[in-house]
Amino acid sequence: MSLPCPGRSATTLPRRGGRVLALLHLLCFFIFVSPPAHAIEPGDLTLTVTPELAGNAPPYAREMVLLKLRGVYRTQILLEEVRQPALTNFSWTQLGRDTWGRTRMPDGQMALLFERTIAIFPQHTGTFAIEPFTHKLTINDNGERRTIDVRSEAIPFPVATWTGESGGPDAPEPWWLPARDVAITDSWDPDPETVNQGDTTRRIVTLEAQGMLAEGLPPRPVMRTRGIVTFAGPVKRETIITPTGPVARATYQWDLKKGVAEVIALDGIEIPWFDTVSRTMRVAEIPARQIGGGSPDRGEDVGQRASASWAAVGAAALAAFGLGLALIGLGTGRRVLRLGRAERSALRRAAASGDAVAFRAALGRGLQAEPELAEVWRTDPAAMVAMSALDSSVYGAGGATAPDLAPLATLFSKRRKVAATVLADAPKLAPLDGGGLPAR
Repeated sequence: MSLPCPGRSATTLPRRGGRVLALLHLLCFFIFVSPPAHAIEPGDLTLTVTPELAGNAPPYAREMVLLKLRGVYRTQILLEEVRQPALTNFSWTQLGRDTWGRTRMPDGQMALLFERTIAIFPQHTGTFAIEPFTHKLTINDNGERRTIDVRSEAIPFPVATWTGESGGPDAPEPWWLPARDVAITDSWDPDPETVNQGDTTRRIVTLEAQGMLAEGLPPRPVMRTRGIVTFAGPVKRETIITPTGPVARATYQWDLKKGVAEVIALDGIEIPWFDTVSRTMRVAEIPARQIGGGSPDRGEDVGQRASASWAAVGAAALAAFGLGLALIGLGTGRRVLRLGRAERSALRRAAASGDAVAFRAALGRGLQAEPELAEVWRTDPAAMVAMSALDSSVYGAGGATAPDLAPLATLFSKRRKVAATVLADAPKLAPLDGGGLPAR
């Protein structure tokens, strides 16, 4: 008489029984899906560990490398446990849960397939080794229960020395940032161009890097210039685990108080980073902004405005009044955000040519110009699903198939209405920014 495996209806069990239920599922898998018991022969139990190197080039220090564990077992397994080496000189994180399935051997026989993915980050330059992993199996060996250790081979692991003209993992400046991609969003409340002397505006900058852990992101940049008093808020860091690797995100926050009457130009801040896909240095930028002075595009001469005809002024006032009545009648009371015309055109061109990389780059440029769109899209399930599929095809190590870009171009080109700017929680203000980036 066979014992039935628990099915999905067992989800009514108390939560504390979830682990027991998972173990029962695994045990049933081994018992009823495992190949029939037979005498163990050479080659029946194998465990391999393969590092995935970008461009088949040795990595630099703190660059992500994916380790792929693959076990193929032609026997019936009763219990199992993976014993991982110390991974000295590396930091690491496991990506998701282990997976079990079936695979066909070269001789046509079926076998169990075990897979695990680990992201490792070498901490120093030099030549190291990935010591063997051990998969401890309790098996049915020709009807007898016994325990056996299946070991992988040790793997030499050289970490390259930086040969660029400047920067690199060991340089104190600039901050070493190896990633598959880096994106920056910049939001203000209120708009800095509307701030008058004595007023305060809050700036929130989000830095997101693909293929990094949050502790590898740089400290909060120094934001200081003549005429403003800067109060630094808290820094929020988080690591998001995805099947293709971790995504690191840091949110920096400042409150800036305008101390003078004249317009203040706040310079952009460049953040160099190493593109681990193309193996080249690139630069992301926190954009330059203007504090005070209204719209930076108005550029009109005050004397010319004063000499405008009363008829033109009256017509403009009447038009503005009529527009105000129309908005009241429509009852909008909401701001409208949209990608710029150039970015929308770039999306359509990339969609027509099926170029997912160009499509993602156009989206990134659009978000730098309209950073609040990122917050709006995060509340839209369709936009989040589309962005996830797009990022998997562009940045995924497995080369996922690109989604149909034409409907994505329509989706991301739509006007979006927002009730108000998304604000961060009020921080406990830190002392004034000072000095440069802290030593690592």
